Amino acid sequence: MTAALIPLTLAYLQLGYGASVPVDDDPVRDATGTLDRALVDAADGVPDSYAWSDRTGAIDTLKQRLRPTLSTLNRSRLDDNTALAVSYNASRATEWANANCPGGAGRAFGPCRADRGVVVQERADRTHVLAVAVDVSVSGPGTTHRASAVVTHTLRS
Repeated sequence: MTAALIPLTLAYLQLGYGASVPVDDDPVRDATGTLDRALVDAADGVPDSYAWSDRTGAIDTLKQRLRPTLSTLNRSRLDDNTALAVSYNASRATEWANANCPGGAGRAFGPCRADRGVVVQERADRTHVLAVAVDVSVSGPGTTHRASAVVTHTLRS
């Protein structure tokens, strides 16, 4: 019995939930909360592994690490008649980077770049993940609600 619970527990901890998204008043908040937890793990080690010159590789790795979470979210159902879809939003990532990354000579870190829905920043010639921008769509019989969100990554010291 214990052996059967180990894979289930690992899946729960890795993805942050079971087979369906927990329903409260806000499925967008549920989806972004799941992504927030996944982003912490997915971004772990990126600065150690990727120089700023290889930021495209860092973003590829991050997206590969997030793929299982996005796949699970996109297969989930909030109930029998409602489905959830999550996708990257490149333009929202660019907007977020422009609004939240300081420019000019007095800034403490290097430039930010938004690429395919992911915002990264150069810090000491390393690539640091700052945020992921997504669109969340909740579809039910005859209706679809869409929202976009930016999930920020708290950098570890």
